Amino acid sequence: MDASSLPAALELVSGGGAGLSPEKRAVLGSSLLLLQRDYRFERVWFWGCIQGVCGAYYIAQGLGPDRAAPRSRLYSLNCVEWSLLPPVTEEMVTQAGRLKGRFQGDPSFEYEYTERNAEDAERLFEDGKEPMIKEEARLVATIEQIDRAVGIVPRGAFVKTPLGSVSENRNFEGLSLTEAKRLSSYFHFTEPVDLKNKTLLEKADLDPSTDFLDSLEHDIPQGSWTVQLEKGGTVVVLRSLLWLGLTFYHVPMTKQYGYVYFGNGEKNLDLPFML
Repeated sequence: MDASSLPAALELVSGGGAGLSPEKRAVLGSSLLLLQRDYRFERVWFWGCIQGVCGAYYIAQGLGPDRAAPRSRLYSLNCVEWSLLPPVTEEMVTQAGRLKGRFQGDPSFEYEYTERNAEDAERLFEDGKEPMIKEEARLVATIEQIDRAVGIVPRGAFVKTPLGSVSENRNFEGLSLTEAKRLSSYFHFTEPVDLKNKTLLEKADLDPSTDFLDSLEHDIPQGSWTVQLEKGGTVVVLRSLLWLGLTFYHVPMTKQYGYVYFGNGEKNLDLPFML
């Protein structure tokens, strides 16, 4: 969610019980603006918080002119001092996916793999060292996994230019209440996968400037999202059951929308058995 509207946005997603104390909100309100100035970001989003055993990671994302370009990710342990996370790689995502258990809350903590594949065994044989991954790498990989799986935006909120860059749609005035209650009105804000597999006939009714992302309606498993009306029916809230703690909000007929994550950074692998 946008740092400039953080207090109001956190109030809109507080129905699930997660949130920040008034002290944390006040500190974040000022520190995120300083972060934007110091790193010269065009926009800063407060991504959320991953709770560890001994501490919590508060996450922010810095955006440039192209909103679909890789974002700069930063973390803080106290909401005041921010550290830049390394760029994520596919190897990091793969390695982090094999780790189980809670985060420790210490960026320098090193994990040992409980299960080794052939590549790990070969590396151990050559180097004589146990393969390890730092919690900092696991943190940025987990953020990437969550963004890919459940980072969403309303349909029409962003437009794709003929040159391929993505920016906010200045003409977006929000979804109607009827549209806001449908999963098909929300898109994954990441590189599309399903869209590339659609036939020309299926793409005929799509607007290439706004329908360039994957819709939520075909997410697997079916039923991994809940859609609710809150605040007297004035706010539509989507919650992910796959990554528990991810909450998205949208106020129909306005430009107010965003998502935030408050959780332990673990995927709900039992979801298919719960539906």
